[in-house]
Amino acid sequence: QVHLVESGGGLAQPGESRRLSCATSGFTFSRHSMGWARQIPGKPLEWVATIYADGSNAKYLDSVKGRFTISRDNAKNTLYLQMNNLKEEDTALYYCAKGEYTVPGEYTHWGQGAQVTVSS
Repeated sequence: QVHLVESGGGLAQPGESRRLSCATSGFTFSRHSMGWARQIPGKPLEWVATIYADGSNAKYLDSVKGRFTISRDNAKNTLYLQMNNLKEEDTALYYCAKGEYTVPGEYTHWGQGAQVTVSS
């Protein structure tokens, strides 16, 4: 069974950095695109970043470009989201998601989410 477990969330001050991790199991991680999405209260779910199975390409939400970096360690079956220069508007529940293909497409499995709160 597919399992995705996010970690690394918590409280941060504006300008600080955090790294989210998504530990995975139950599938061949290196053959699947992965992504991060977030839910901000009162707003629609939005894709933050996606990455190809081999890590060769990544795409980002405009508002996080230059601040966030998605990466993966296929040897460890782990996905990461490095978040730099956090802003209060980044406060959200962040989800790790597993894609069906080697490139972005349908995402069929989701983690439970990790809360990131950015506040002074």
